[in-house]
Parts: sequence; C-alpha cells; structure tokens
Amino acid sequence: MEDLFGAEGGASELMNQAMSLVMTYAPKVVLAIVTLIVGMWLINRFVNVLDNKLGKKDPTLNKFLCGLLSVILKILLLISVASMVGIATTSFIAIVGAAGLAVGLALQGSLANFAGGVLILIFKPFKVGDVIDAQGYLGSVREISILYTIVDTFDNRRIVIPNGQLANASLTNLSAYETRRCDMTFGIGYGDDIDKAKAVCKRLIEEDERALKDPEPLIVVGALGESSVDLTVRAWTKSADLWPFYWDMHEKVKKAFDAEGISIPFPQRDVHMIKTD
Repeated sequence: MEDLFGAEGGASELMNQAMSLVMTYAPKVVLAIVTLIVGMWLINRFVNVLDNKLGKKDPTLNKFLCGLLSVILKILLLISVASMVGIATTSFIAIVGAAGLAVGLALQGSLANFAGGVLILIFKPFKVGDVIDAQGYLGSVREISILYTIVDTFDNRRIVIPNGQLANASLTNLSAYETRRCDMTFGIGYGDDIDKAKAVCKRLIEEDERALKDPEPLIVVGALGESSVDLTVRAWTKSADLWPFYWDMHEKVKKAFDAEGISIPFPQRDVHMIKTD
C-alpha cells in the first residue's frame, strides 16, 4: 500500500511540475508564435512597400536592397522570438554564427555572387533596362538580385547570370550612351562611278530623320576588295534607333543602287585555261 501511495504521489508531483512548466512557458510560446507570425507579415509588408517606392526611383537597387533587408530583418526576428521563449540570446547568436560559417564555407560560390552584386551596385557598370552583351548573351537587364542578374534576350529568352561572373569578366554595355555610330559597308563594281554611289548613300542618310546631323556621316572608300570597291558608311543615331536604321539603310541602298544602275557585285574569279600539248 505504501508503494502504491508512493507511486501515486510521484505521479502527482510530476503532473504538478508539468503543469507548472506549461503555465510558465505556454504564454511565452504562444506570444512567441504570435510575434513570429505578425513579424513575418510586417516584414513582408514593409519590404513590398519599400520595393514599390524604391522601384520607381531606382529599379536597379530596389531588388538587391529589398532582398538583403528581408533576410536581415527575419534573422533579427528569429533572435527576438528565441529570447522570448527563454533561449539565451548569446547562445543562439553563437549557434547562428557557427551555422553561418559552415554554410558560408559550403556556399563559397554564392558568397562570391553576393560580393559581385555589391560591386555591381557600387560601380554600376550597368543598370536595369540597359542592353548588355555578357557571358555570350545579348539582352536587356530585367533585374539585379542578391546573387543573380536576370537578362531578357531579344528572342524572348530569360537568362540568369551569376553576379560573380559579371563582376569579374568583361562585358559590353550598349546603352551606356544616348548615341551610337552605325557602321555599314556597301560594295560596288569596279566599273561603277564611285562619286555617284557616295552621293546616293549621302542622300539616303540625309532623308532619314533617325540619322543625326552632328557628328556628320562619313562616306569613304574603305577597301579595294577582290570583286568590289567597298564603301565604308558611318552615321550616328540614337541608341534605340541603331538597328532599325541599319536594316532600313541596307534595303534602301539596294533599291537605290538598282535604280541608279550601280551594281553590287558578288564574289567572282577570272579563270584562264591554258592548253598544253
């Protein structure tokens, strides 16, 4: 009987301790869960508002900054929630630091991409909306995030390029300046009138409103080829008008040369047959 009463007393004591722990920690756990949920909602709300506001002023910076700020705020929230439950903040920070070191060693490439993103934002070799030629891809920069830059090509493909590669390799920014020079070459026959062909090219350029008056266009004999006299034609346009102007000029020159009787020779060779006995 004594053993039975002793067992019942031990169970009762354990139950009392359990209830005491529940009464002590349950409010903290509930408060921590509520804080975590509300905190996550507030952080996401704040980041979205900042994204919308900053995106109108600096679309290049907003994605990178908002992504970085979101990560930092969520880490701080987790530390606060852990301290509310009763976990020692210093111990939690030490655990997070050790985990961060381990993850950092495992993700060295991602850290290089992060550093590359920081360098891109500091030195600004390009920004959102610029047309760049990098890593074998030509397209418009859609977004610069923490680790990657997203480029949309002109044939409607989306390319994701690591920031580390962009920050440590050569690239061409085709939108860096408002104007660009359009270089073209037109071949005419050796029997054609060079001055007449140059006058036709000059007239076509002057008639096109996309061609800038300053700097003046250049039309010269660039080379004497095997089958043609090559005219080098250089005209300046706005960057956005370069390729439409380039394509239209080739069509206009072909039609104008045909109308003026100026030939555009194809590669040809003279072959002499020598008869031997």
